[in-house]
Amino acid sequence: MSDESQPSLRARQMRDKAQELEQAAQRATDPAERQRLTDKARHIREKSEQENGPGSGTMDPM
Repeated sequence: MSDESQPSLRARQMRDKAQELEQAAQRATDPAERQRLTDKARHIREKSEQENGPGSGTMDPM
């Protein structure tokens, strides 16, 4: 059972990290920093989808 929960745990951690980055981007005052954080969050979400399937991402429109 732990083998089955490992991918979903990783997907959750990746989604959480992407969400944290998106929130930090919203608070950033520097446009370059905001863009960097947004890009990093998008990259993490895309990687999560590649590794765990399209259902692993959140439904948040960006």
